[in-house]
Amino acid sequence: MAQYAVKKLAKIAGVSVRTLHHYDNIGLLQPAIRTAAGYRLYGEKELLRLQQILFYKEMDFELSTISDLLDDPEFDMVTALQHHKQHLLQKQQRIQTLLQTLDKTIDHLQNKQKMNYEDLYKGLPKEQAAAWRKEAMEKWPDQVKHSEQQLLQMSPTDFETLKTSFSTNWETLAAMTDQDPHSPEVQEQIAQHYQLILQFWGKPGNQAAAYKGLGDLYAADPRYTAGKGQPAFGSFLRRAIYYFTDQLK
Repeated sequence: MAQYAVKKLAKIAGVSVRTLHHYDNIGLLQPAIRTAAGYRLYGEKELLRLQQILFYKEMDFELSTISDLLDDPEFDMVTALQHHKQHLLQKQQRIQTLLQTLDKTIDHLQNKQKMNYEDLYKGLPKEQAAAWRKEAMEKWPDQVKHSEQQLLQMSPTDFETLKTSFSTNWETLAAMTDQDPHSPEVQEQIAQHYQLILQFWGKPGNQAAAYKGLGDLYAADPRYTAGKGQPAFGSFLRRAIYYFTDQLK
């Protein structure tokens, strides 16, 4: 069975020797063998574990969380790989949508094309976007009109930046579903989410009550959290938002 010294493994995996030493020191990835001279040697088992570590890091998991996951007696490598594949496929789809959006934005800047209402709902199927907008207009007509008017005043580049920032923040929060919603790390992301929502709403200032209502909506309507571990994610968001809004008062 092939064994790899730390420098060879670092080169293969695209990480630094220092990183592997750190993983060893904290017990996250220990070598299969330590020679009498103090050299670390890694086998197939360690290579597969390192692959899992790098996949979870790609999803912004903390090292302590990764260690707990991999050391769980019920951890299954094949199931984990299937989850990683699904995550990467979803990320690939988001990147493809962003690339298309960039092309349209470049075209706008070059040809001075104006944004329209449909541009505000890019990334959603046309029929779904129309249905959601219709429902929102029935429930919150003034808010929707105000929000759309404010967004249409943004440049296409700024609007795409806003959507990208929101998507990144949303995925980060989804990855934190199992964490304490009151923790500083989660609350930092919620604070960012709140500021992004204010931009979408076009309403600066303290909007604690409205934002708290959004938390209730997330928990009650699975369309907003589909594919994110609903109802766990919806409940997590509501608890995190409630705690955040309490600090705004």
